[in-house]
Amino acid sequence: MTNRTLAAILPLILIGCASVGPAASPQETWWANLRGLCGKAYAGALASNDPKDASFAGQSMAMHVRKCEDTRIEIPFHVGEDRSRTWVLTRTATGIELKHDHRHEDGSEDEITQYGGHTDSSGTATAQLFPVDEYSKKLFVEHDRAPSTTNVWSMEIVPGERFSYILRRAGRHFQVDFDLTRTIEPPPAPWGHSGS
Repeated sequence: MTNRTLAAILPLILIGCASVGPAASPQETWWANLRGLCGKAYAGALASNDPKDASFAGQSMAMHVRKCEDTRIEIPFHVGEDRSRTWVLTRTATGIELKHDHRHEDGSEDEITQYGGHTDSSGTATAQLFPVDEYSKKLFVEHDRAPSTTNVWSMEIVPGERFSYILRRAGRHFQVDFDLTRTIEPPPAPWGHSGS
């Protein structure tokens, strides 16, 4: 290779290197994968077998990635005709916060609502963990649900395959898996939220 040829191609190589930029963090990749589901709804089924969740077994389940903003995503979780649950995920300066918005059919808030947790690590591109936060611990104690003060929620996304919502603590495992291979008709709005 001559000096003239090298001088001609070197700027092109440098431009190519400069355009690559830093790689996305695992958390950024996870968030992007979740945003990729925006506007879509998916059917789910109970994947755990804790006897405490017998009322969920055999019920139709759906998640609807209903509202998406740059830093906030709302995902109603429907169980049969029960439209009381919405997962609310918010990007913060230090990670991602998960809250559970629980409503009654008239739209009013349940006495146990807005509980959840915040990531304390970057997680992985497919899974984010949300250890219970201080607000939720106090709420659970006030309502005689002390075992829930050790909750860790997680959400897993395997693009094109599966989304899982998981709750774990000592002696407790609840998991619902949603099939991402096909969409379903979006369900009605969750209780307390207007629009379709």
